[in-house]
Amino acid sequence: MATVNIRRDVSDPFYRYKMERLQSKIEGKGNGIKTVVANLSSVAHSLSRPPSYVIKYFGFELGAQTNINPSDDRWIINGAHEASKLQDHLDGFISRFVLCKNCKNPETDVVIKDGNILLDCKACGQRSNVDLRLKLSGFILKNQTKKGKKDKATKKARRAAAKENGTKDENASLNGGSPGDSQSDNADENGEVEQEANSDDELTRRINAEAKGIDLADGDANDDDWNVDMSAEAIAARQKGLPEDFKRALVLDDADEDEEGGANNAYDQLGTWIIEEAKTKGDVAKVDDVEIYKKAKDLGIETKHKTLIVLAQSMFSEDIVKQIPQRAGMLKKMITSERHQKAFLGGTERFVGVEYPDKLIAQVPAILMGFYQEDLITEEVLTAWCGKAGKKYVDIGTSRKVRQAAKPFLEWLQNAESDEESDEE
Repeated sequence: MATVNIRRDVSDPFYRYKMERLQSKIEGKGNGIKTVVANLSSVAHSLSRPPSYVIKYFGFELGAQTNINPSDDRWIINGAHEASKLQDHLDGFISRFVLCKNCKNPETDVVIKDGNILLDCKACGQRSNVDLRLKLSGFILKNQTKKGKKDKATKKARRAAAKENGTKDENASLNGGSPGDSQSDNADENGEVEQEANSDDELTRRINAEAKGIDLADGDANDDDWNVDMSAEAIAARQKGLPEDFKRALVLDDADEDEEGGANNAYDQLGTWIIEEAKTKGDVAKVDDVEIYKKAKDLGIETKHKTLIVLAQSMFSEDIVKQIPQRAGMLKKMITSERHQKAFLGGTERFVGVEYPDKLIAQVPAILMGFYQEDLITEEVLTAWCGKAGKKYVDIGTSRKVRQAAKPFLEWLQNAESDEESDEE
């Protein structure tokens, strides 16, 4: 099914918010002619709105009768209406009832409070009012969604809002000034943070207090996902044939190295190309996402999980926390399975724990929060990864330091889940 950007005025091919292009079918003739919107449920799901809102909006705009609660998922508008015309009207719906009025982001929830309709933005935290003079506003107020068990999207929205409300006044948010980030001089060589006397950043306060003494089990011999020999000999063998500047930066999972061509394989070529482009342009942040994706595609590895190991180690700098949202569009296109997610976390562990341990280990909670908020890594994969050290990408000591630093983020996830479950009871 062809997809389009939710905001059709955005031409970026890696724009993360997409939906199916509307598909309609005209049936009947004469006075009985009608238009069936075949994929309305899918489109509405992408917009996080009930299909009834969308079909009713079409009805108001077209002056036509609609069915707002079909039992067979056949959403019908009386009369003949071309899909292109409906798509244009959908743009109006998105502008008025989906996009945040502040940041123009479609990641909003509808909140009805005191007779007003609010769009609660999970991206910037802004709440904006919907014009109550619009005909659909009256329909929404009369057909409020009944409260029930919160789904995952609702839970994530609440967590995002809680995180935003907890850090927005501190100039030290997870996406800007997190513990030990590039704006902080407090990270020591073990990735621990010297606390400021009046700091209110919860993760900063807890990074030392709760991360010390964690007893993370070594990966066992049967843990194929997280354990590979990281002896000096094994590392040297994997690095053989790499360009000198790249030897410190790139470590691949060698479990199926032979099938990928050994030394100077496509993955090495991709990583080397990114590093060389970064040197040419003066900053890795200036290496364009589209060009990176094209290079991976030219090498035939754009769908491979090991490509994510390379990208995690080569396409970020010390400002990784700020760069995650900028890279999220391309990464979301390439991270398509749990195996891809684990590979990306493995490459990140290597990048953080080996390349920039003094500066980035203390930023691990902010980095993981960035991955979570951008929907790059699922809660389940993050929980498993945070809870157990391994030696697939780094030595076990380094892995433990990274997991220790991740513990506050893991506990935040668990506490947020517990709080939401209590609210639902």
